[in-house]
Amino acid sequence: MLGICRGRRKFLAASLTLLFVPAFTWIYLFSGSFEDGKAVSLSPIESQAHSSHYTASNQRERESLEIRMREVEEENRVLRKQLSLAQSRSPTHRRGNHSKTYSMEEGTGDSESLRAGIVAGNSSECGQQPAVEKCETIHVAIVCAGYNASRDVVTLVKSVLFHRRNPLHFHLIADAIAKQILATLFQTWMVPAVRIDFYDADELKSEVSWIPNKHYSGIYGLMKLVLTKTLPSNLERVIVLDTDITFATDIAELWAVFHKFKGQQVLGLVENQSDWYLGNLWKNHRPWPALGRGYNTGVILLLLDKLRKMKWEQMWRLTAERELMSMLSTSLADQDIFNAVIKQNPFLVYQLPCFWNVQLSDHTRSEQCYRDVSDLKVIHWNSPKKLRVKNKHVEFFRNLYLTFLEYDGNLLRRELFGCPSEADVNSENLQKQLSELDEDDLCYEFRRERFTVHRTHLYFLHYEYEPASDNTDVTLVAQLSMDRLQMLEAICKHWEGPISLALYLSDAEAQQFLRYAQGSEVLMSRRNVGYHIVYKEGQFYPVNLLRNVAMKHISTPYMFLSDIDFLPMYGLYEYLRKSVMQLDLDHTKKALIVPAFETLRYRLSFPKSKAELLSMLDMGTLFTFRYHVWTKGHAPTNFAKWRTATTPYQVEWEADFEPYVVVRRDCPEYDRRFVGFGWNKVAHIMELDAQEYEFIVLPNAYMIHMPHAPSFDITKFRSNKQYRICLKTLKEEFQQDMSRRYGFAALKYLTAENNS
Repeated sequence: MLGICRGRRKFLAASLTLLFVPAFTWIYLFSGSFEDGKAVSLSPIESQAHSSHYTASNQRERESLEIRMREVEEENRVLRKQLSLAQSRSPTHRRGNHSKTYSMEEGTGDSESLRAGIVAGNSSECGQQPAVEKCETIHVAIVCAGYNASRDVVTLVKSVLFHRRNPLHFHLIADAIAKQILATLFQTWMVPAVRIDFYDADELKSEVSWIPNKHYSGIYGLMKLVLTKTLPSNLERVIVLDTDITFATDIAELWAVFHKFKGQQVLGLVENQSDWYLGNLWKNHRPWPALGRGYNTGVILLLLDKLRKMKWEQMWRLTAERELMSMLSTSLADQDIFNAVIKQNPFLVYQLPCFWNVQLSDHTRSEQCYRDVSDLKVIHWNSPKKLRVKNKHVEFFRNLYLTFLEYDGNLLRRELFGCPSEADVNSENLQKQLSELDEDDLCYEFRRERFTVHRTHLYFLHYEYEPASDNTDVTLVAQLSMDRLQMLEAICKHWEGPISLALYLSDAEAQQFLRYAQGSEVLMSRRNVGYHIVYKEGQFYPVNLLRNVAMKHISTPYMFLSDIDFLPMYGLYEYLRKSVMQLDLDHTKKALIVPAFETLRYRLSFPKSKAELLSMLDMGTLFTFRYHVWTKGHAPTNFAKWRTATTPYQVEWEADFEPYVVVRRDCPEYDRRFVGFGWNKVAHIMELDAQEYEFIVLPNAYMIHMPHAPSFDITKFRSNKQYRICLKTLKEEFQQDMSRRYGFAALKYLTAENNS
């Protein structure tokens, strides 16, 4: 602020110099042309006539004065140049007109604001504050409901975070689904200087459910009308955005426009860029009343405090009731009602330049909103066609959108230097845990992975499933990365029950998965598969974290802990439900073992019965799982007994046992210290045994492992000695932890390990 004042003082001094220096110069020169009160001509002829009155010194003085006059003229020229530069860089100039190209599109009252800004620039208001303070919090409200809208919100937020320089406070009006997804996402994203508050959209339904709405947004498309009632009473202003918005500039620029509101202006809106409200799109087209072309509500600036004083709630309700008597329903949801209110009260609107809402629907005037890429501020995909909309520059807009869609969200976890963040308990605990690790430890990276918080997007695709009422339902749980996507369709064909999958992907890979799933008839026909994206971070595959994420988000009382490379036998889902009931898993601690087999053939005629499987086993087409490389992992299943068994039988835990089991949903989580390859399942089975689970082998169940190329992690395990050393260290530490938790009973694990 002191710098601004000094700048204005310099501006004033320069102006005075420019005015007075030439005047004094000419007065001085003119006065020098008098002698004894008589005028002295400076012309050559008269100079000669009066030569007797002039001495040599007088001549030199005159010449020196002429030289000085030329110097002063040159100084004045330089001053004028500096003055023009100072005016063009004036802070008030910048605030008064952000884009000279669109100064005439500023809307209601803006030309007066511009003139007032220039006048203010020439005044000495040294106490005037900048439009947006460095650490001023910007408030953004978004209505979001469902699975698809939650994905759209993420892309919108990425574009805002990419450009922002201020703290942000998002107010999300969300249904139960969106709240679960976005609460987990932001909690695991851990972006500094970002606060999230949720408001229950379902509780607001009664406020707008009386309004018939034909728009594809449904009842949620009307909820912006009740924001004055929904948002905190002490919140004075907010930017309201649709979910299909992409920012191409710092949102603080839009927040600064609030300072241009004057009088009774309480709504900042961009003119609608289609002919919808002109009523000439088709024969007998009858839109809601609007002022001219009307206004688009994809981007709204709301002065909440003034709206409340104006009784906005009563205003829009009365207008809606009156218009619905003839219109019967809204076609464009809240936008129709906003425009009807504005038609009656045009003084409410401050018209924003159209680059703050470039509307990419068919047949719009959006191309008139920009002449260059640098003109773009906000892109609005407000057509049901979204990225397939017709526009001369749609490829550019699509690429801009896809950039944020696939942008690594982890890179947006940057601090706002100089702006204090609110205390975050989770972040502080994480920093404390990491600070206790020894960075010189050769296994530091392994230990650090245990505390890494991975950004997680639950239910990436639509999920809809109601568990069976008989309390026997079972969910198949697995995890995978991009190189195992081809297994999804086959598993869905083998298992008709619910599935919970955790996918370890980058942002770009998540979009590849989305396109793959949407192009698959098999996957799109299933609503009972929950896809949970855990975003990549760090150098290890967090296998047990992925399993825990998939386990945590099941809705059935039981789960089948499988791996993505296994195909369950046909009918296994129904067989497990019957077994759960027969073996009374509801009241006993049991882990039901599904015997595992494998084939080395990429093309396999899958056995349809136990008898057919035994025949293939005898012919060498199938083998017991890991028979060639790791027999200890499944040997306790006792395959010799299984061949002839007709009833379930119990087996005892042995060292390195890692079967695939069916358990209650309240079983222990997997231990996160084990990443990549090695001991991730072994440790879990050991803990089940420590908690006194009985291991029961099912006589008529089986699963078959399909061949695939070795994973990157198993390659590291085999080739990297330090990897194997660290895994051995982690095993020993896990066993010590087991001894502390379970006491004397856990000693057998140390003994078994030493004997193995």
